[in-house]
Amino acid sequence: MKNHQRFRTFVADFTRLVETGAGAAMPDEDVLLERGARLLARLIATDDWLPDEAARPHPKYYQQYLLHCDALERFSVVSFVWGPGQRTPVHDHCTWGMVGVLRGVEQSRRYARAGAGEPLIAGDTYRLEPGQVDLLSPRDGDIHEVSNALPDRPSISIHVYGANIGAVSRHVYEPETGIEKPFVSGYSSAQIPNFWDRSEAVRASLGR
Repeated sequence: MKNHQRFRTFVADFTRLVETGAGAAMPDEDVLLERGARLLARLIATDDWLPDEAARPHPKYYQQYLLHCDALERFSVVSFVWGPGQRTPVHDHCTWGMVGVLRGVEQSRRYARAGAGEPLIAGDTYRLEPGQVDLLSPRDGDIHEVSNALPDRPSISIHVYGANIGAVSRHVYEPETGIEKPFVSGYSSAQIPNFWDRSEAVRASLGR
C-alpha cells in the first residue's frame, strides 16, 4: 500500500511555506527555493508514495502527470516519467522551479541566450542522481533540456513550480538559431491521483 500521507505532508508543508499571511506576498524567491528544496529532498528520500498511475512511461513520449495544484495556483507538483532515450526540447519555464529525482538518473544541460538571432550558448551537461534536487529561476536563466540518462529503464523526477505549470505560456528553442516558439505543456493525464481519500483509515479508527 502506498504511503500517501508522505505526499499529503509535503503539500501541507509547502502550502505553509508559500502562505506568509492573508493578502501577503509569497516569501522571497531565494528563501522559497532554499526551504522548498529541503522539503522536496525529504519527499524524494523515500520511494513509497507515488501512485502507479503517475509513474507509467509512454513508449514514445515523456509523461507529465499532475499530482497537485494549489487552489490559488501558487505552486504545482508534477511527476515526470522518462522512458529510455526520451528527452525534452530545449525550453524555459517562466517561473521558479525545482526538480528532484525519485528513480533512475536524469541528464540536464543549461543554455543561455547570446542575442537576438544568435545560437544559444550551451552549458555543461550534468547528471542528477536519486535524492538530488536541481533549482531553476528565470532570474538566473532557466533554459535547459532534460533527458533520461539510462538506456534500459525509466527515470522519474518530481517537479515543483511556482504556477500551474501545465497552463503557463512558455517557450521552446532551436539552439542552433536561438529562435523561440511559444508552447503550453498541459498534462499527460486528465485526472490527478487521489491522495486525499483517507476514508479507509477513518473507518479503521472507528473499528469498522
